[in-house]
This record gives sequence, structure tokens and C-alpha cells, in this order.
Amino acid sequence: MKYNNLNFNLLTQNSKIKKTSKYFNTKLFNFSIIAYKSKEGEITCPFADTCIELCYAQKGFYKMSEKFAEDKFQVSKLDIFESEIIKEIKQKKSEFIRVHDSGDYYSKKYLHKWLNIANQFKDVKFYSYTNNVKQIKRYYDKNLIPNNFDFIFSDQGKQRHLIDKKNDRHTKIFQSQKELDNSKYIDSSNYDLFATKWYNKSNKVGLLIH
Repeated sequence: MKYNNLNFNLLTQNSKIKKTSKYFNTKLFNFSIIAYKSKEGEITCPFADTCIELCYAQKGFYKMSEKFAEDKFQVSKLDIFESEIIKEIKQKKSEFIRVHDSGDYYSKKYLHKWLNIANQFKDVKFYSYTNNVKQIKRYYDKNLIPNNFDFIFSDQGKQRHLIDKKNDRHTKIFQSQKELDNSKYIDSSNYDLFATKWYNKSNKVGLLIH
């Protein structure tokens, strides 16, 4: 495939994103890349750990759509990536963008692309689950994260020991709905925006095990 003339959308809606978009009456889209490892062996989730075993993006529908996720990963490495995403955000009149329902920030250059994109849209809110705790926290300290970008740290990655659970927005995986309901974590299993700072002031993001 020649990626300099895209014939597919980069921003889409999986079932949870579509459900969330309808619930909040907003235009929410997501971007995904291949989970954990590309077909050529390139690692797309460099700080993944126990989440590899739990990853829903390597199962069911996501497993069947690997080719699409692989294509988007390849596009994300190109110079045209930023302009293509910017074009789609404008076309779709997006209000929220979830960066990665599969994959993660596999390089500093790739992370900078998303920060550059977010800086182009002050009225669009971006958010992302990530295992890249050290780098993101360093960028927060240097004021390099735009206010319209919210990062949620995964408690299943190699850098989970760096998460300050009092101050950092982070996830916790629960084995049952009852266990989640009895915790102080906000249930984000069904409606994804409850994970973000715009709808969850507690920094505690609860998710049910898949």
C-alpha cells in the first residue's frame, strides 16, 4: 500500500467509543495502532508488562482487524501523519480524541507528533492511556503537555512503580463489578470519558478485567 495517498480513515470509532460518544452527546473518535508488536517485530508498546496478557486489542474483533491497525502504525511513522490527522479532525468536527485503544507511544518522535497535533486544536480534548510513565511525567514537569491533553497511567506496565497514586491519573483493574463498585475508583468500563479529567476529578480510573 502506498501511504502517501490514504484510502482509509485514521480516526474511527470502536463499539465503546461509539457508545460513549452517544452517551455524552459528543463527537468522540479514536486512533489505534497494532497492539504490542508489528508484523515486522517492531514493538509498539515498549513499556507493556502484565497488560500484554490482558490486552483486549489482541483478541476478538481487534485480532481480525490487525491489517488495518498495522497500516495505521506504518502511517504514524511518516511525515504526513500530522497533516492527515489534522485534516480528519477538521472534517469530522471532532470534540474528543482518544489516542490509542491499542498500542502506545513507541518513540519520542511519535509522542511529539501527537503533542503538536493537540497544540493545533485548543477546543479539542485529547486523552490517552499509557505505560510510558517516566517520559510523560517528565514532560508534565517541563510544561510540555498541552492543557487539552490528558494522560492516564496504566497500572499494568513496567513503569507502574513510578505512578503516584495520590496525584497521578491512573488505572486499576478489577476482577468484578462488585469489587469496583466498593472501591473509590470511578467506573470507566462502559463509558470511556469517565477516565478523563473532564469527567473524573478523582484521578482514579476503574476498569473491569476483560
